[in-house]
Amino acid sequence: MVSRTDASTRSDPIEALSRRFAATRRLSLDLASILSDADASAQSMPDASPAKWHLAHTSWFFETFVLRDHVPGYALFDARYPYLFNSYYEAEGPRHARPRRGLLTRPSLDEICVWRAHVDAAVQTALPDLPASALALVELGIHHEQQHQELLLTDIKHLFAQNPLGPAVWDAAIASEVRPFSAMKWVKGAEGVAAVGHAGDGFAFDCEGPRHEVLLTPHALASRPVSNGEWQQFIADGGYHTPALWLSDGWAWVRGEDVEAPAYWRDGEYFTLSGWREIDPAAPVTHISFFEADAFASWAGARLPTEQEWEAAAAPVDPHGGQQLDAAGPVQPAPAADDTDLQQMFGSVWEWTGSAYRPYPGFRAAPGAVGEYNGKFMSGQFVLRGGSCATPRGHMRASYRNFFYPHQRWQFTGLRLAKDF
Repeated sequence: MVSRTDASTRSDPIEALSRRFAATRRLSLDLASILSDADASAQSMPDASPAKWHLAHTSWFFETFVLRDHVPGYALFDARYPYLFNSYYEAEGPRHARPRRGLLTRPSLDEICVWRAHVDAAVQTALPDLPASALALVELGIHHEQQHQELLLTDIKHLFAQNPLGPAVWDAAIASEVRPFSAMKWVKGAEGVAAVGHAGDGFAFDCEGPRHEVLLTPHALASRPVSNGEWQQFIADGGYHTPALWLSDGWAWVRGEDVEAPAYWRDGEYFTLSGWREIDPAAPVTHISFFEADAFASWAGARLPTEQEWEAAAAPVDPHGGQQLDAAGPVQPAPAADDTDLQQMFGSVWEWTGSAYRPYPGFRAAPGAVGEYNGKFMSGQFVLRGGSCATPRGHMRASYRNFFYPHQRWQFTGLRLAKDF
């Protein structure tokens, strides 16, 4: 522990961290505030989790890695909760099976909120006396909760989409007009030796480093993500029925799952957090798998960018701009403002890259349980870049690496094309 004298010299950073902690915790509750206990307890598929579980797991993270491990004498709020709300940390012992989280009808949503309030108060009380290592865990926990805020929204959307009533989570006015999409333009990418990976200023997850040099060959990136209108052309041209466009695993997935369109599409409509809406041809296509993104790129005579090409292009762009999550309410990707330069690099939709999620040269996972956060998932997944309309603003940076399995598409996932010169 640091002394009170030491803590006073850090008062401004501590106060800033306290405010960010409180704002992050409050946003999670705001996102779930419109849900009933039944809404918050249901699990629509094994990849998704109940909203209540997200609220509980993020509290477990702070209680376990900050309060239990760094506050002498702290007693767990409920000794049964770690088994229920540990996600995948083997070092923390056995846990409730992920596909069965929807069976946790108890504790109730109200009880989870009482626990959250208890954890919040304990963290705020402890902050001035926490050592630097624990403060780093609070920072990690904030970014971890922001990830779960996006997951909470996409999991709620998947749940409500299963309801034949097509209920809206949040009501929103229907757009007065559906605009046509404009022609895609090409922007020359960086070439030669480029440095990628986190530069060391501010927070980053361990998988974003070490920073290292790569060689970029001549290429161009599309000025914007692929639109719904362009995807409708792909469908009309038999894209889902042309095996030559697909990777072998992708074709097996398409046939096995009888995939004919992006997730949530039906008869000229798509499902949103505001219910069913007419498909907007100018808006970025979303809820597509890596397999679909790769097939579309083949159909378009292009390819997916590498994550290094994407990062080099995004480096000078403001990562806090664009369409990102600011408050509880409906989110859905909107059309790009124009096509004169690289648009929507941050926010709107996560962009699949052609890069496998593997460690950078020199990567080492952190010691202890928190070292399980990223490194052990570096197998069989692909990198996405840029964030989405459901990513909390302030969470993104050019070096950020998201990752999913190639068949997954319940997140706000889209694509930007690349081509070689």
